[in-house]
Parts: sequence; structure tokens; C-alpha cells
Amino acid sequence: MNSVNLSERLQVVADYVEKGARLADIGSDHAYLPCYLAQNKQIEFAVAGEVVEGPYLNAVNEVSKLHLEETIAVRLGDGLRVLKEEDRISTITIAGVGGPLIRRILEEGKQLRKRSGQETLILQPNVNERTVREYLMNESYEIVAETIIEENDKIYEIIKAEPCETRQDYSKRDLLFGPFLSKEKAPVFLKKWSNEAEKTTYILEQMKKAEQADRVKIDELEAQLSLIKEMIE
Repeated sequence: MNSVNLSERLQVVADYVEKGARLADIGSDHAYLPCYLAQNKQIEFAVAGEVVEGPYLNAVNEVSKLHLEETIAVRLGDGLRVLKEEDRISTITIAGVGGPLIRRILEEGKQLRKRSGQETLILQPNVNERTVREYLMNESYEIVAETIIEENDKIYEIIKAEPCETRQDYSKRDLLFGPFLSKEKAPVFLKKWSNEAEKTTYILEQMKKAEQADRVKIDELEAQLSLIKEMIE
């Protein structure tokens, strides 16, 4: 993968970015995503944020190599702390980290007034997508698009959300499976949830064998398993 040929996962993220956006790519690593978008004249400006020095230096080198310094600012810092008011960011992308970390980054950015709540959000959690959807719902965001793909034996979900005036009331089913993905039921979606059904069944069996069974957790997992079976059958 490079800034000319993105991975399939990052290509979906790139395709979700609207033309003329002012982008904040958080956890940018080599800055492949903003570099790709800048080279293809899709964005007006980008901040490539990275909290680890090694990936930050990789991003600096990539942007310099492609002579994109006037379009892309590479900054070292934690989450949305790298943003400045004059950046006028319209779109935030966070890909390749867990759902709880995405939620923390967005919430901290809000508390620090680095995020206005009017930005388009394009998020790709590696795990716990439900946490991300719940946060979006509570922040009065509407999920406007979702994609699920399999790449290198891993399954990824990409979520695009936009601010809306009224809070979306997503069901438990929508939050767990995704309002779009649950309707489309693509083969990779069914594969993911068939695997999850097997894992959940095994976990429940082990929990029920424990001397002091956690009834609350067992009930919660049984309810989730019921939803999964209903979805894939």
C-alpha cells in the first residue's frame, strides 16, 4: 500500500470524503490517505495527526516526497489536540483503532473545543463498532453510509455520519449490526456474524460452567446471541 494505491479499507474511507473537504486524518501513519486525496484534488487542505513519533516521521517523509506541504500539515499529538481553529476542518477520519478509542478521541476533542459537532465523521473501528454507533446517536449524528469488507483475512466496517438536528433513535439491532449493513446482508456480513454466533455460544457455555455464574452477563450475551441468530437465519 502507498499513497497511489490504497488498501481496500482506506479506499472506502477515501471514497466517503467529499470533494473540497478540509480533512483531519487522525492516526494518519504514513499519511497515505490525505496524500492520495490531495494528489487527486479531492481535498482543499488536510491535517495528518499522529501520536507516535515513528509514524509521524513516516508521514512527514511521505508528504515531503510528494511535495504536498502546502496542502497537508503533519502534526505530532494526541487525537484532535493537533487541530487549530484556523484549520476550519469539515471532515474527520479515524481508521484502524478500536471503537472505545474512537469514542474517546471524539469526546475529548469535543471537550477541548477541537470538534464543533458539525464535522462529517468517517470512522473505521477495528473492534466494537456498536460503541461508535451509540456515541454517534447520542451526539445527534445520523449514519448516512456503511460498508463492510474483508481484507487480509480481517473484516472491517466503515461508517460515515453527518450531524443532524434531531437525535436518531437507533434500535439495538441497528447499533449492533448497522442500519445499512443489516438491510444489505452482504456475504461478508453473514460470515462475520456467523463467526460471532459461534464465539458467543462458546463463551456462554464456559460461563454457565463457572461455580459463580454471572447471570447479568449471561442474560446480556443470550439476548445478543438471539439477535445474531435472528439476523443470519
